[in-house]
Amino acid sequence: MPALANTNVLANQLEKVDPTLPTLFERDDVFYSTIEKRNVEVISTRDMRIPLELRPGGRFGMFDSDGGDLGRGAGPEFDKAVINTVDFKYGVEWTKKAEWGTDDKRKAIVSTLKHLLAKAMPEFRRNVEALCMTAGDGVVATVTSTSTAGGKDSIVCTTDGFGIKLLRQNNGYSIYNSTLTTRKPFSTLNSYDGYAPIDFYDLENKTVRFDGTTGGAAIVAGDKVVVEGTVATPPVSLFGVPYHHNGSSAGTWLGFNRANTPEIRANRVNANGAGLALPFARLALNKIGDRVGASHGYRPVAWMHPCQQQAYESLGQVASIIQKVAREENLNLYFNGNGMQLAGASVKPSFCWDKTRIDYVVKEVWGRAEMHPAKFYDVDGKRIFEIRGTSGGVAARQIFYIVASFNLFVNNPAACSYNDGLAVPDGY
Repeated sequence: MPALANTNVLANQLEKVDPTLPTLFERDDVFYSTIEKRNVEVISTRDMRIPLELRPGGRFGMFDSDGGDLGRGAGPEFDKAVINTVDFKYGVEWTKKAEWGTDDKRKAIVSTLKHLLAKAMPEFRRNVEALCMTAGDGVVATVTSTSTAGGKDSIVCTTDGFGIKLLRQNNGYSIYNSTLTTRKPFSTLNSYDGYAPIDFYDLENKTVRFDGTTGGAAIVAGDKVVVEGTVATPPVSLFGVPYHHNGSSAGTWLGFNRANTPEIRANRVNANGAGLALPFARLALNKIGDRVGASHGYRPVAWMHPCQQQAYESLGQVASIIQKVAREENLNLYFNGNGMQLAGASVKPSFCWDKTRIDYVVKEVWGRAEMHPAKFYDVDGKRIFEIRGTSGGVAARQIFYIVASFNLFVNNPAACSYNDGLAVPDGY
């Protein structure tokens, strides 16, 4: 009689499932969470006005006190910046079978419905964090190279300091040309309304694949990847850090022409591709003082990608001296990142930050114009909605949304400063 084999008892064996459910991606929202706590101005659908004292008034000079003419006077010049909100949504959909198959601890380690409800807001915030890194146009990646296989477009993004970091798997995106004057809609496969979801995401190699191809014009180097919900040319989205921290004389800022109003330009120190050097930070901070004076009391925070924190640490390591004492010591040639300061500004790392920039953020000048806070979309208290089937009846599928309507502003661009054009350390 043959020996009892494992295949004969396999049906009787219990299956062990790891109950920890690790998350293999990040949901950082470190910058948005700080701005969210700043002053909130509740507005209607009408533009919010931000009064600004642009230029000083009065006329100073000498005069002859022995009956001389004192001349005429003048007054300060005031103007206003204007801002309105943009609308955000985050939709979560599931089938009844997925819900029923996980609605008991005897069936699954996690309830599908409970998990979706718990993680929806953190995921919404992570997507807002990505838009906080954009310049008001919803551009979340720049194409370096592209290829097509199996009816799907793939792109590699190594052109800027983000790579594909601001993109998110399963989110839908549009492709625009480099000047944002032409939209290149996706078609075929699972594309919809000109958008296509990402079905392959390789952060290390800065590569994503879309579940579709652009129909008319092909994707080329220099094209822009734009968040879903924008179809205008150019697209309009959240006014993030690069929008407000902008020293350019071209374009507009909250209704002002940058060319004609230097007062609303931020302070820029361009590294021109060089690695981080100590004078860059000091100059950027001193430019704030030049513009607004020494009595402002501002305490900028130096926001940067950890790669620039590493570049700064490398400068400190070169200048370090190791002093040994007469006892056994653990070797640690790295600095404590929590207490780092750059020219007196506290260092705040963010993995979503542009790797080629350091932004000196003065939280006192940032605010949020809000028409609707982030919360579940509801109709008469109902938050979960059924999907309709092709027959017109109810499908065994449900959906809920998180929605919001707000925008970000600063009320003193002269207090904004940044280093850009920094070299990215090897390996990033």
